[in-house]
Amino acid sequence: MSALPSGGAPAAGSPTRLWFPYWRPKPDARARLFCFPFAGGSASVFQRWAQAGLASADVIAVQYPGRETRIREPLCRHVPELVQALGPVLRPLLDRPFAFLGYSLGTYVALELAHWLQQEAAPAPLGLMLAAGASPHQMQGRKLYTLRDGELLAELGKYGGTPPQVLEDRELMEVLLPVLRADFEMAEEYRRRMEPGLSLPFNVWGGQEDTSPSPQALEGWREYTTGPCTLQVLPGGHFFMFSSSGDVLRESVQRTLQQWSAQGG
Repeated sequence: MSALPSGGAPAAGSPTRLWFPYWRPKPDARARLFCFPFAGGSASVFQRWAQAGLASADVIAVQYPGRETRIREPLCRHVPELVQALGPVLRPLLDRPFAFLGYSLGTYVALELAHWLQQEAAPAPLGLMLAAGASPHQMQGRKLYTLRDGELLAELGKYGGTPPQVLEDRELMEVLLPVLRADFEMAEEYRRRMEPGLSLPFNVWGGQEDTSPSPQALEGWREYTTGPCTLQVLPGGHFFMFSSSGDVLRESVQRTLQQWSAQGG
């Protein structure tokens, strides 16, 4: 049974609209792709990026609390807490084949949610697509969220995804820094035991010039699944999704989703 009202779009004020505010369902799509943004990211950015080149997929970008359409809500600081709130809202939408795509922080949300579904005996994703995220055990020791404002801004500059004029805008950063701190805390304090692992295929992408994680550090994801784990390194830094490699990533995501759908269907 479909989780949507007869009109097709999630009803205003519903939990579905709260978590997936920009979702415009594609009834004829063979599979759904749930997208989990990076630290400081939002659903609108990911929805636009994914829909620009994933015409055949029903793209559903997740909106974390405390930003954009959820600006008045308390920020979340722990991945399991986020998943416990998100899981029951997402579960009714698993009425067709689906996959997860996580970017940086989003890789941990995708991983934790896959485990949550397994524990709930719910449908499993076709696979996990993980971009620009170090495997959880390789994040231990990083504490960017505890840095002073100036130090944190300097670290953000190294990632290359935030224009200098944004970092220098004090009023804007007063709004963004609390969001970034909470998101970094989610990522840096996340722990996931490797056992029991998942038995899903993983596709992992990294940036050739990225140092956090480095291409070598991406290999650690193999320890979190007993299924196949494919690694691809693309030109660019941490935010290669917004560089010329973005089109390559979209094509790879589209191809992967089609392959998984064919195998699962």
